[in-house]
Amino acid sequence: MKHLTSAIAIAASLFGAQAFAWEATEGRPFDGQTVNVLAVKSSQFEAHEARLAEFEEATGIDVVYDYVPFPNMKEALTTEMVAGGDYDVVSVMDQWVTSLQMLMAPIGAEIEAQGTDLSDFPAAHMRHGMLNGELIGLPVRGHVQLLFYRKDLLDAAGVTPPTTWEEMVTTAKAIQDSTDAAGIALPYGKLNGQNLMVWMNLLWGNGGDLFDADGNPVFNSAAGVAATETYISYLAEEIVPAGSAVFVEQDAVNSFKQGNSAMLPVWWWVRSQLTDPEQSTLTADQVGFTALPAVDGADRTTFTNTWIFGVTQESDNKGAAAEFLGWLTDPALERDVLMDPDLSEVVAVHMSNLTDAEVNARWGGMHQAAADALATAEGMEFGDNWPRIALILETAISSLASGEGTDVQAALDKAAEDIAAIR
Repeated sequence: MKHLTSAIAIAASLFGAQAFAWEATEGRPFDGQTVNVLAVKSSQFEAHEARLAEFEEATGIDVVYDYVPFPNMKEALTTEMVAGGDYDVVSVMDQWVTSLQMLMAPIGAEIEAQGTDLSDFPAAHMRHGMLNGELIGLPVRGHVQLLFYRKDLLDAAGVTPPTTWEEMVTTAKAIQDSTDAAGIALPYGKLNGQNLMVWMNLLWGNGGDLFDADGNPVFNSAAGVAATETYISYLAEEIVPAGSAVFVEQDAVNSFKQGNSAMLPVWWWVRSQLTDPEQSTLTADQVGFTALPAVDGADRTTFTNTWIFGVTQESDNKGAAAEFLGWLTDPALERDVLMDPDLSEVVAVHMSNLTDAEVNARWGGMHQAAADALATAEGMEFGDNWPRIALILETAISSLASGEGTDVQAALDKAAEDIAAIR
């Protein structure tokens, strides 16, 4: 049996905070142990660290954080996997999970014993905590894409935010009939797979995927051809800014911020840039957002980015580390950070918080928009060779966008052949 941490329960009742579902293990079996955490530098994780006192008091566990800047994080994790022994808990980005699988230990039994509600995590985030059928980590940080739009320009054109990609074209043309702005800013150029992050949603919406169950490329199917033709067609439709064939993500963002485009599909954390007076010509009143459009007749999707936290294979304090993970991934901790008036941390990976009325009131409904997409988004797997795979795919998309090739089927067939050779 466990008992609810009294300090947390009292704090919840006094300050109106959501009560923790996490409960400290009865008897403080890990009293005196230290959990060393290796985390990517993030204001969200620093906010967690600032709230450790109640956990440490309830469990007797000391928690020590070390932060590494994102550009150095993969190397730090690889070093820990090879040398081992320095850290008990690590944060790992979704694209690295497979290549670092020897770093993390299965935690299914411990997490089940704590009663963690795994169903509260969207499938697109939760899948990255599973490896070879075992739970090896829990989502703590996650990003989604939203469709940002100019409220004033859509109102002037007499249109509403599109719910399908087909409506997006109609909306874009209506806006262009009443303003000098382009309908939508999109990335087509090559840089870190950025042009795939919108294309993937069209691929899923058309019923396609990157690989089949056996790992064979299938993006050159009829669904993949349809998705690619649709994405490239926005150039021919002239609803994107001039020069878009070489746009990377930041170019698209800048076009929107400068008032040159009326719509922009991009990560939700970019919102702060879009209305920052030092970076943008736009005000908060001008910028709206909604879930990404869907292919007509299909579910909404969103490309996601997920960070999981797991317990290391070499940890001597696995029980204490799992206890810490139970606290770290409680939705009440996440909500406390989201509602802190002194913070501007938007990230949520629990559906209960994404759909929470007070959270949405504070953030203008952005989390509900994310929940609308995440409810039916399955996400994707990233294997060891993802950087090479992404380069091949983004090159194919970029070449078609720039007019270097016009045969979509041939371009995707060649990409599939090249990818099959390295898998």
